[in-house]
Amino acid sequence: MTETVLLVGGGGREHAIARALANECDLYACASNRNPGIKSLADGFETIEETDAEAIVAFADEVGATLAVIGPEAALAAGVADALDDAGTYTFGPRASEARLETDKAFQRRFMADEEIPGNPDFETFDDMEAACTYIDEYDGDLAVKPAGLTGGKGVKVIGDQVTAEEAKTYLRESGYERVVLEERLVGEEFTIQAFVANGEFRLTPAVQDHKRAYVGDEGPNTGGMGSYTDTTPYLPFMTAADYDAAADVIEAVVDALPAYKGILYGQFMLTAEGPKVVEFNARFGDPEAMNTLPALETPFIDVLTAGRDGEPLPELSFSGQATVCKYAVPDGYPTDPDSGARITVDEETVGDALLFYASVDEREDGLYTTTSRAFAVVGMGDSIDAAEAQAEAGLAAAGDGVRIRHDIGKSDLVQRRIEHMDEIRD
Repeated sequence: MTETVLLVGGGGREHAIARALANECDLYACASNRNPGIKSLADGFETIEETDAEAIVAFADEVGATLAVIGPEAALAAGVADALDDAGTYTFGPRASEARLETDKAFQRRFMADEEIPGNPDFETFDDMEAACTYIDEYDGDLAVKPAGLTGGKGVKVIGDQVTAEEAKTYLRESGYERVVLEERLVGEEFTIQAFVANGEFRLTPAVQDHKRAYVGDEGPNTGGMGSYTDTTPYLPFMTAADYDAAADVIEAVVDALPAYKGILYGQFMLTAEGPKVVEFNARFGDPEAMNTLPALETPFIDVLTAGRDGEPLPELSFSGQATVCKYAVPDGYPTDPDSGARITVDEETVGDALLFYASVDEREDGLYTTTSRAFAVVGMGDSIDAAEAQAEAGLAAAGDGVRIRHDIGKSDLVQRRIEHMDEIRD
């Protein structure tokens, strides 16, 4: 039987999911923006807000969806997976109560402490901003200041890196946040491991390093991610196999503590002198990390979904063994003052051997328009990071005016700086 899959979401992550599924099923999609890449792959597309559970369930019923995949975190927080599951459409995405691992950072840290999940940093939670400011004054060391809720990867302020202690306190007092988490600043190199989870089992994907800072050389404000890379091994050049295994142990502990969890469990880690520590968990594919992982996945993604639904063992995952480099093109002014609603051009014929993934663009009758988020990404693949980076860079010839790119992502000097930084920390 051919499966009918409903995909919720319209960004680069969802374009990567659509590409991984389109040849294996009848694919339908819905999102608030009209992503041309997803529309070209889907058998049907409907413009629906990702948080409108009632409308999404109705669309799933209309197309006869036998499976669903949730892309964005906002949909999970809104209970879209709950609504689809309750209506009889198995959804590869956690219910809202389990998605709290991402959507409520205070819950996340308390869960880790209560379940004795390894890699938890020192932390305290506050709903009184003055009490949080006092904690900053009294804490012996630097802290990361995190809103408890969703901020699209752009709400965290790190004392000693991005802001001073006084600036952090001003940020808290002016933020309007109801709850915040203050936790010890972790020093090291960040990486992500995404796991497919269902029926108490999990399967791991290669480690990815994302680059959050807006500008070349890791300068500027945090973004949702300007690009990312993987190596030809499951771990990254600044890691060892033991580091990867230690992070895998953390994911295993979470799955053991949440046996009903299904979907993607994304662990963002800081590799410190003491080993991997948890920066955060996400309850869905990363963006851009999905664009590194899914093109290299040789196991049919549909087999993961059907195994989860049918209560069968998850398939062992096979990957191509190629390195990948993803580079995002973002609107001018992103992330602080993005030029939303600007018309842009993307010349698909100049992408060459690279892969093009449309993200938060809106396709109208007269062309493509930017939103307030990232526009599109180009992914290169090769037998080394250098080769993948060269392919991605060549593919960026597709970018017209009105967008900005971090061209240094995946280049050998930036990767080497990561290795040297980690060597210094270990020494």
